[in-house]
Amino acid sequence: MRFGLFGKAETRKSGDAKAEAKAAAERLKVQVREHLGLPETAAIAVNEIICADPACPGSETVILVMKPGEKTRAYKLQMAMAEVTAEALADALRA
Repeated sequence: MRFGLFGKAETRKSGDAKAEAKAAAERLKVQVREHLGLPETAAIAVNEIICADPACPGSETVILVMKPGEKTRAYKLQMAMAEVTAEALADALRA
């Protein structure tokens, strides 16, 4: 399957870059779970996407929170996963 410009950025990385992206995603998942007080039954997906549209910042981090029996909630940060700070994450989760 081809994703084009909006494909997952991680699929185009290699070696150490993939390991760093995975570590950043795991770090963000832990922070999201703690900040929102989510139970273990909640699933969290963290992805970095690349947008070629001039209105986009280039890389965007998208966080999906899926709790059983509830609608999926999406949070977006206009930066790459590795650039997401605790403060930026807290701001996005408040929105």
